Amino acid sequence: MRLQGLVQLRRYATTIAATLRHTHKHTHTNTMVRTLASSASPLPDFTQITDKVQRGNYAQLNDKDVVHFEQLLGKNHVLTEDLDAYNICFQKRIRGNSKLVLKPGSTDEVAAILRHCNERRLAVVPQGGNTGLVGGSVPICDEIVLSLQRLNKVLSVDEVTGIAIVEAGCILENFDQRARDVGLTVPLDLGAKASCHIGGNVSTNAGGVRVVRYGNLHGSVLGVEAVLASGQVLDLMSNFKKDNTGYHMKHLFIGSEGTLGVVTKLSMLCPHASKSVNVAFIGLNSFDDVLKTFVSAKRNLGEILSSCELIDHLAFDNALDHYKFLKSPITGYPFYMLIETSGSNATHDEEKINQFISDGMERGEIIDGTVTGDPGKVQEIWKIREMVPLALIEKSFCFKYDISLPLRDFYGIVDVLRERCGPLATIVCGYGHLGDSNLHLNVSCEHFNEDIYKRVEPFVYEYTSQLKGSISAEHGIGFLKKNYLHYSKNPIAIDWMRDMKKMFDPNAILNPYKMLN
Repeated sequence: MRLQGLVQLRRYATTIAATLRHTHKHTHTNTMVRTLASSASPLPDFTQITDKVQRGNYAQLNDKDVVHFEQLLGKNHVLTEDLDAYNICFQKRIRGNSKLVLKPGSTDEVAAILRHCNERRLAVVPQGGNTGLVGGSVPICDEIVLSLQRLNKVLSVDEVTGIAIVEAGCILENFDQRARDVGLTVPLDLGAKASCHIGGNVSTNAGGVRVVRYGNLHGSVLGVEAVLASGQVLDLMSNFKKDNTGYHMKHLFIGSEGTLGVVTKLSMLCPHASKSVNVAFIGLNSFDDVLKTFVSAKRNLGEILSSCELIDHLAFDNALDHYKFLKSPITGYPFYMLIETSGSNATHDEEKINQFISDGMERGEIIDGTVTGDPGKVQEIWKIREMVPLALIEKSFCFKYDISLPLRDFYGIVDVLRERCGPLATIVCGYGHLGDSNLHLNVSCEHFNEDIYKRVEPFVYEYTSQLKGSISAEHGIGFLKKNYLHYSKNPIAIDWMRDMKKMFDPNAILNPYKMLN
């Protein structure tokens, strides 16, 4: 067992991500999506055509509308050309045909835009960093794109209360760095943190690798400011963890994917950054050993356990083969676990995690592993986990599924799909957030394959539903899963969701063709 020092901060660290951070720092544009949209691979066909989407009963954008928006925002913030980066989703699977991108710089400007669109019955799609995986943040037809990129400020961070006030367009990594400047941390960590926006995270109730420690955003977000379709600004901001005054309407906007209103600002409770962070990367022979090790981690690491990730050998090997700069301290095992601890006493934390690894090896559950607190080594280990999803999509087509399953059944669906797809698929693998039962299931092939599609959908959702799981653990419903919502929600619940949508957005201009439409 190899032991090394201490780490303060993990980053989304690759050549690609480093470029993203540099670019975002200066331009606050969605470089990741722009890179994909401008790559040598052909652009996808328009989704409205390929999926036979019937355009809603919305007005057509005209020159008067454009002039109105130019007078409101200034011509520099009204885009009518080179819009592929805003029309195409991160995976290049969905392509809209928007002719207009608007970039408001304030809540009042967002309100004015929506007021005009509602009166004219012009459809709008709110967009943050456009890093989503279910097509929730791009147009399906010709909706106006409402980009929140300019609402990018961290307004305040209070080191005494731990409460931060931030605009929706702030990049998650920038927000976290500002919090760390005063000894705090944002209770959300994603591989796309150099690109995604905190408003988009909240609107999709993004999870990430810290849920096992901090819970999801319904608990961390204290309040939101949202603009309704009518242009009315709904101030639900709060600076208190305890505020028991009627309905907590903030929860309606956390996870509603911009269908009920556009989040423009939020308050979040940020915990203190840990002084001692250690990472264990271990190899195991079976999923049964994975479960035993997870139980041991919960029992023996307890209050310092901050992340528990699983990677199977196919996902692991593909990432190392695809990105030659990745270095792993161990190889050759069917399963890998990345376990992170975060605490305040380095001696105590190192002793606990080392004992945890030693006990697991004595029982034969852990075959090999490394424990490190050295910043460089920790960064190298987290690189492996963070590059796994990108390796699967960069040079091939990938059917991606984000599901919650009972832990005992967590990995079984991977084996089932591997047999079901057979040689049609190049890779069928699984990885994800074991600590909160969130599996990322992937089926890769050279190009989109209709035969594979018919074998995996709706089978994946039927399988998940039979186990009382969730068809969307953290990515949301968006466009790609809207026809499968009934596998996780019963008809009465869906009817109530439709009624709420009608009440908040009677003209259905906000993010149409998504979730319920």
